[in-house]
Amino acid sequence: MLELLTAGGWLMILIVLSSVVALAICIERLYTLNPKKIAPPHLLATVWKQLKAGEMDANRLKALKQSSPLGRILAAGLSNAYHGREVMKESIEEAASHVVHDLERYLNTLGTIAAIAPLLGLLGTVVGMIKVFAEIMAQGTGNASVLAGGISEALITTAAGLTVAIPALAMHRYFIGKIDSIVVELEQETIKLVDALHSEENAEDSH
Repeated sequence: MLELLTAGGWLMILIVLSSVVALAICIERLYTLNPKKIAPPHLLATVWKQLKAGEMDANRLKALKQSSPLGRILAAGLSNAYHGREVMKESIEEAASHVVHDLERYLNTLGTIAAIAPLLGLLGTVVGMIKVFAEIMAQGTGNASVLAGGISEALITTAAGLTVAIPALAMHRYFIGKIDSIVVELEQETIKLVDALHSEENAEDSH
């Protein structure tokens, strides 16, 4: 393994560093993007129960905000619940945009690694081939083993670059899909709260 790294030249260092960063991002995002942590299953029901019982005070609202990303969005909506449906929806959308930004953290870096790693590999190959042609100019084509060695060294970086890029791209797509489904779930939960609150208000107003 070490022989392959040294054979690939200095560009292999960049490719290996890219792979370490990509792996760290994947592990961190797999841990963070847990749907049950982001949108706890019974949170909305608990919040609604507290609202009906009149127990939703400032302390409970603060605890809700700190509990989870869904809690943060619901707390933003509840803080503006009595300013009308539109104001409530706007505050929910603003909180949701911050939550989505947090969910997408590091994904740009992962996408960049997926795009750059094969280019680094290609650059390594080009540099290696230049060395091979320099060798041909210096010694001629008589020494086949030197030329074969040079060409294999040149191709190592391309192979390494693709080995990093393919999983990075696959994981980037996977995380984007996962975030999309989480965002849909967050939207559904908050719409339920908005509709429930304002249908309740409308019912009270009609009495």
